[in-house]
Amino acid sequence: MLTTSYYHDLTKLNTFGMKVKARCFIEYDSVADLIDIEFEELARPVLHIGGGSNLLFTDDFKGTVLHSKINFIEILDECSLTGRISAVPSASAKCSQNIEAAAAPVKAEGVDGMPPRGLSQSDWGVKGEIVEDDAPTETKTFVSVGAGVVFDDFCEWAAKEGLWGVENLSYIPGEVGASAVQNIGAYGVEVKDVIHKVYCYDTVEEEFVHFDVEECGYGYRDSIFKRPEVKGRYIVTHVVFALSRAPQPKLEYGHLKDAVAEVASSSSDPRLRKLRHSLAGGSTSLPSDAASAGEAGLTPEMIRKVIIKIRKEKLPEPSVKGSAGSFFKNPVVPMEQFLKIEAAAKAEHGSDYKVPHYDLPDGMVKIPAAWMIEQCGWKGKRSGGAAVWDKQPLVIVNHTGEAYPEEIIGLEKRIIASVRTRFGVELHPEVEHV
Repeated sequence: MLTTSYYHDLTKLNTFGMKVKARCFIEYDSVADLIDIEFEELARPVLHIGGGSNLLFTDDFKGTVLHSKINFIEILDECSLTGRISAVPSASAKCSQNIEAAAAPVKAEGVDGMPPRGLSQSDWGVKGEIVEDDAPTETKTFVSVGAGVVFDDFCEWAAKEGLWGVENLSYIPGEVGASAVQNIGAYGVEVKDVIHKVYCYDTVEEEFVHFDVEECGYGYRDSIFKRPEVKGRYIVTHVVFALSRAPQPKLEYGHLKDAVAEVASSSSDPRLRKLRHSLAGGSTSLPSDAASAGEAGLTPEMIRKVIIKIRKEKLPEPSVKGSAGSFFKNPVVPMEQFLKIEAAAKAEHGSDYKVPHYDLPDGMVKIPAAWMIEQCGWKGKRSGGAAVWDKQPLVIVNHTGEAYPEEIIGLEKRIIASVRTRFGVELHPEVEHV
């Protein structure tokens, strides 16, 4: 069903809590509804919003805002396979053009060549033959999720189902469709790691298409869907995720392993107390198969609870303090530049001081933007109605609930300038200004 309203309040659809309105607001709850929208006649610009978790509205939106209420989660297939699954033919298999140039992605097949009209996607997803090759055996559970599903609701569902893959992404605000556009990430995991296909409506060709994960052009908080030449063209209808029932814990990021060990130590389950010693020692490998994980008591639900605890301790509750989560991307610099930053830090703090960082391929180093911002003295600082969160300097908050966009933008610019002056590093916002 399509619903249209005018001068619609967007306060609850942007996590910053900016009190703005959209000239025209359209909400839909099925893929079939998209066929009935006359996109050429919509007031411009057109913005598709997925919870507004990475948006900073600078004013009332003068065009049309679209919002998906396509809400379903459905297991499509569970395969224990050798090699890979050959599902709906990919765009690369059907055409030779480069998808990065917004070439024709493959049409999504359904009944009579059209997508199903209801919420059940069982005839429109991952189906096909198993292709044998020499790759190791792997178990995958393919799950189709509507674009309007709250992403954390999906994470909760997956954890309860015993499915691994998205537990590290728990408690990230926003919706599933937006997650595939933004390539959300946290604690060593990006959503691209578990995406199989992204299904969309092409508003130019007026047809349903899909992109294999390789064709989505995923990078750090980036995808083909954000690029100027195609931005706004493709509306995500649903995403097919490749999850696993075999344990795949990823605990190497930051102090996550220590946090899991702490939870294990307070448990009455003897399996978890044993697991604590393995994690704390750092020398014992994590369970890598279902049997050993069961013996250790390690589950995606457990890791999800740890992630949520960490995020609640570090990040503001959106209903209390509006924010967009991480405001800046973590910068990536050459090794020689990092060594200069490290040398300066040791000269200031002592020879034993360690600069947090993550080594990347090709001699590059990722430095937490939060560390740089804190070193510049911004943690907890206010500017009018805006402030840097006192528990996580990577977060700018609508401190009073009445902050003006200009106050947030002004704070952003001053932070960028101070980091540039001190470290010679240019910070770039994750947040999009609209």
